[in-house]
Amino acid sequence: MNPALPYGGTRRRFLSLATKTSAICIATSQVRPMLASTTHPVSANERIRVGAIGVGGRGSLLLEQLPESAQIVALADCNESRATAFRDKAKGDWPIYSDYRKILDRKDIDAVIVATGEFQRIKPCIEACAAGKDVYAEKPLSLYIQEGRALVSAARKTKRIVQVGTQQRSMEMNRIACELVRNGGLGKILEVRAIAYRGPSASPAQPFPAESIPAGLDWNMWLNQAAQRPFNPKWMGWMQWRDFAGGEMTNWGAHGVDQIQWALGMDSTGPVELEPLTAGPDGQVRMKYANGVVVNYVIEPGKGPMGGAVFICEKGKLEINRNKFTSNPPEIAQELLKQLDIVEEERKWSDNLALWQARWHMQNWLDCIKSRELPVADVEIGHRSVSVCHLANITREVGRALRWDPAKESFVDDSEANQLLVRARRKEFELPSIV
Repeated sequence: MNPALPYGGTRRRFLSLATKTSAICIATSQVRPMLASTTHPVSANERIRVGAIGVGGRGSLLLEQLPESAQIVALADCNESRATAFRDKAKGDWPIYSDYRKILDRKDIDAVIVATGEFQRIKPCIEACAAGKDVYAEKPLSLYIQEGRALVSAARKTKRIVQVGTQQRSMEMNRIACELVRNGGLGKILEVRAIAYRGPSASPAQPFPAESIPAGLDWNMWLNQAAQRPFNPKWMGWMQWRDFAGGEMTNWGAHGVDQIQWALGMDSTGPVELEPLTAGPDGQVRMKYANGVVVNYVIEPGKGPMGGAVFICEKGKLEINRNKFTSNPPEIAQELLKQLDIVEEERKWSDNLALWQARWHMQNWLDCIKSRELPVADVEIGHRSVSVCHLANITREVGRALRWDPAKESFVDDSEANQLLVRARRKEFELPSIV
């Protein structure tokens, strides 16, 4: 097989299949739910007006790939130089705000793309829902489990379309591979093996020395819910620090774990037992689901599918990764490939994933804004997937076996572990309440 084949099918075929199959919260035969619009409906021929909140590397890529059925109206970033750099590169004339709330106040914006850091993401997403805007929220969706649930509740109460940026949900090769496992095409699942994604590092015992805040950076807004501290550029590498992120376990894990959830048909739930296999913040973790399936996070990073997992089943082994799969015996993958409908128009994207990887995922979001159907990576799906990542990090932190109740989203008889489901938020950055 050619692992670089893009997408694996025509847009018409994919969108039709996505509507008919398991691209919603759980893989059943249920009809896709629809959310009524609380604002004026967007007509089929009308371009959706989009505001961007967070215009760094990822946010810029999303805006570059924004389909023609949408148009950029305004940009917001607490580090204004990033938004200015994108506007200059794109030769746009959009207004730039350092305070994202000015985006939400605008009546000429239908939807927002929130591509901030994960510690900055949930609050503007909830506020966007309250302002009547539909949302494309990048991953990882949340910093901790309870704030993720708060966003799901806000989206449902306000009837907003919220798509999470786990774009492998819009890749047909991933769809058909996960569907094969989920529908029992490989027989009973004996074990799932996944990357033991590295966790975050604790903040240094001695704080970094204070430096001058660069012009155009609103340091208070950048820190968001995290505790106040003097500016130092080392904090801008936020993904490694526990104060701001969940490490690679929530970064790449948001993709890989999402594929596991999808393939297992667990989009609306999660594991029930967790156990550390080795010690430390990067340790191996074992998880067990209520149906008996065991997922072992034991593969060394870089030596396995960062965007998926290895499914060991009665009829063979299937490795699912981003936009590709391999199998043993090879006939499994060969049969899967027969389901794909590659056309020349899409082959041109195969050499550079960055050129196309999010475009079709955003198109699904835009289509659902008009139809009011739940998108392929609905907020509940994104919340449940990254919750599993948070659970792995919590298991590592407490260093002992835990029992998890997915319905209540709490640990069973473990007050210490339950305290890790929430974080203290700084004044001004509390989660908004949606009535």
